[in-house]
Amino acid sequence: MSSYNGAVPTSENGPDIHDAGDETWGSEAAQVLQRVFGYASFRQGQQEIIDHVVGGGDALVLMPTGGGKSLCYQIPALVRQGVGVVVSPLIALMQDQVDALRALGVRAGFLNSTQDYDERASVESAFLAGELDLLYLAPERLRTEATLRLLDRGKISLFAIDEAHCVAQWGHDFRPDYLALSTLHERWPDVPRIALTATATPATHAEIASRLNLEQARHFVASFDRPNIQYRIEPKNEPKRQLLKLIRAEHPGDAGIVYCLSRSSVEKIAEFLTDNGVQALPYHAGLDARTRAENQSRFLREDGLVMVATIAFGMGIDKPDVRFVAHLDLPKSVEGYYQETGRAGRDGLPSTAWLAYGLQDVVQQRKLIDTSEGDDAHRRRLGTHLEAMLALCETVECRRVRLLDYFGQRGDSCGNCDTCLTPPESWDGTVAAQKVLSTVFRLDRERRQRFGTGQIVDILLGRSTPKVLQHRHDSLTVFGVGTELGEAEWRAVVRQLLAQGLLTVEGDYGTLLLTEASSEVLGRRRQVMMRRQLHKQPQGEARAKGAKPRRMTQEDLPEEAVPVFERLRAWRAATAKEQGVPAYVIFHDATLREFAARMPSSLAELGTVSGVGENKLAKYGQEILDVLAEEGA
Repeated sequence: MSSYNGAVPTSENGPDIHDAGDETWGSEAAQVLQRVFGYASFRQGQQEIIDHVVGGGDALVLMPTGGGKSLCYQIPALVRQGVGVVVSPLIALMQDQVDALRALGVRAGFLNSTQDYDERASVESAFLAGELDLLYLAPERLRTEATLRLLDRGKISLFAIDEAHCVAQWGHDFRPDYLALSTLHERWPDVPRIALTATATPATHAEIASRLNLEQARHFVASFDRPNIQYRIEPKNEPKRQLLKLIRAEHPGDAGIVYCLSRSSVEKIAEFLTDNGVQALPYHAGLDARTRAENQSRFLREDGLVMVATIAFGMGIDKPDVRFVAHLDLPKSVEGYYQETGRAGRDGLPSTAWLAYGLQDVVQQRKLIDTSEGDDAHRRRLGTHLEAMLALCETVECRRVRLLDYFGQRGDSCGNCDTCLTPPESWDGTVAAQKVLSTVFRLDRERRQRFGTGQIVDILLGRSTPKVLQHRHDSLTVFGVGTELGEAEWRAVVRQLLAQGLLTVEGDYGTLLLTEASSEVLGRRRQVMMRRQLHKQPQGEARAKGAKPRRMTQEDLPEEAVPVFERLRAWRAATAKEQGVPAYVIFHDATLREFAARMPSSLAELGTVSGVGENKLAKYGQEILDVLAEEGA
């Protein structure tokens, strides 16, 4: 099997990045892209990164999910001499990653704790014999002397540190073993390192560089915009029914991920969807390892499954045809939200990121912050993350502009999020804010009492409930002063006051307290603009208007091509099942659509389709032509 490992000009200290061979390396990288991966050209930013690493330079790469990060280390590993060592925390997915590379003709292997002695010995022998192009390692293995000695005995072309944000100590995916990776350059000073992540704020970016000793590396930051994803956030009101409506109306039969905060919620939502005709599987840390592995495997290998999960699921999931990601609970940070929603639409086709959020989410997240581990500074950081997430939820501006701004990037109104498709109205909520804040003030300062949102709303609406009468709140001057708004509207006011930092919550019951900024509103020194509650949300037909897919969608296929596409999908499913690999390892949907639309009639024509490299053409080409030539095609 050809390895595509071309020699590069070297000096005693490793590759000379100033050698005239730079142009040759660039040409060879492009050839590998075409021969192995079946793509005619690099995506924006890829070639510059690849040329830099092939030339022996260190790199820190920030690129969104679906942006083509993997090629940025896979192609240099195939061009440079030796084996590319990929450090990845995704033990449960290494087999699938290696299967996908082997399907392309790349000699890949992995070492992790799931293997027995003979399996590890076989991979180690292949590494030492130079019979591997890429070797995947779990980070904890680099803390063992046996692994370090093994690597010393082989020829390493590069180190790739995938999911590099795992080194951020207060990040949402922190892995302590990643901290030890800072020593790679000390033991192997002439081996280039490339660290990659799909999400990082400027602060996280700086932390990655510092902890991995990559301050002097070249940093590449791609745009975080994912134009094919439609971002939608709506008020939580019977969330299970809202989710079911989303799936039935817009994503019937599509693969999707639903995120919930608790294990209990995961189980209940998965059962609810299944009872209502949607194939759904649960995934959370409370399930035994075998069940988690089986559910993950089914999700990757079968079409149209919905995975209901906690955030324990998803990092490294390379399933390209996830058409929607739904959140039924408020994410802890914009960074986490962006990474989780980024698992939709990796193939560049239109996809949905949908979130239902309500007042109770704010109370719940504040409680989690108050009881979290770490010092006061850490809790303040968590509070800042939550405030940014609330600002995204309550914005009247383009969601995409807000997201990009969070990551230090500029953007224009996208035309493909709910606030662009159905622009919300803003209104002067200063008086309403003063009424809520006055009620909280009078209870706290005059009565030495603290209550949650429900009691505040009852007082403003003038409701003589048993609790109101028990505490004589009907005698307050603010009793009944808020009848101009309904209960849902007052709850929206409270939610937005929390988002703007004009109220805060504490304790198990979510009692409301004033903040330092509250006095500015009460003292009539600050205007409070609010988002008006929308009753109409953009759906089905609206989602297609602003989408900017890079490739053909099924709806774009000529009518006569649709049955051909379905026959190709059936062939792919059978082939994937026979080989025990996910369907996308055979071909992506986008490639099958192009087959169906173009109807190539020869192997040469087939080889011009995006995603068809030499190995796949030789392996599947004639079978594809046979499917296309079936009677009735």
